[in-house]
Amino acid sequence: MTDDTPHPSDDPSLDEGSVVLDAKGLRALAHPVRVQLVGLLRKHGPSTATRLAERLGVNSGTASYHLRQLGAAGLVDEDTERGNARERWWRSVHRTTWFNDPELAEREPEAALAYQQSVASIYALRTQQTLNDLQTMPRVWRERFDLSDWVLRLTPGETAALYQELWGVIGRYRRDTPENAATAPAGAERVGVITHFLPELNTPAPEAEAPWEAEAP
Repeated sequence: MTDDTPHPSDDPSLDEGSVVLDAKGLRALAHPVRVQLVGLLRKHGPSTATRLAERLGVNSGTASYHLRQLGAAGLVDEDTERGNARERWWRSVHRTTWFNDPELAEREPEAALAYQQSVASIYALRTQQTLNDLQTMPRVWRERFDLSDWVLRLTPGETAALYQELWGVIGRYRRDTPENAATAPAGAERVGVITHFLPELNTPAPEAEAPWEAEAP
């Protein structure tokens, strides 16, 4: 999302199942309920406004309204094979969303901030949900849970290179798609890998410790 972020076409994880947000898509996702609706449809598959509303703790009318807004932006559409005259089913059109256009962020600052704040809140919620379930997980999975951070001092170019390297590593592993889930080995579960690049500009460099000197006898 910075000037050094690789262009979507250069990213190894971008495929036909991805959408790069334009102004219309960004404005459509500038609401936390809509971001959550898209996430639920991708995670659990097609669903109705009523079922989605129950998961989010909102009324079905609210869910229906936001689904229609997402549909108008081309982010979800009706699953006509499941729907009927009594209820409409919805599905996500894409598996992943990309927003890394600095010029778009400058043109749509309010929508960009609202979308990014919603995403950050959802990441925090997902972390908390995992923590709440941690004690009941099998030990082998509890031992794989991790919360770590490293504070680096990088140039913008070095930060872009780090981003590329991390995606190169992640790209070697199995994506959670319906096709891959059907053929995954026994014991494979959904694992969320969340990355944050958080520039802290103008932070003073740590002071070097003075060398130890022995007292004179």
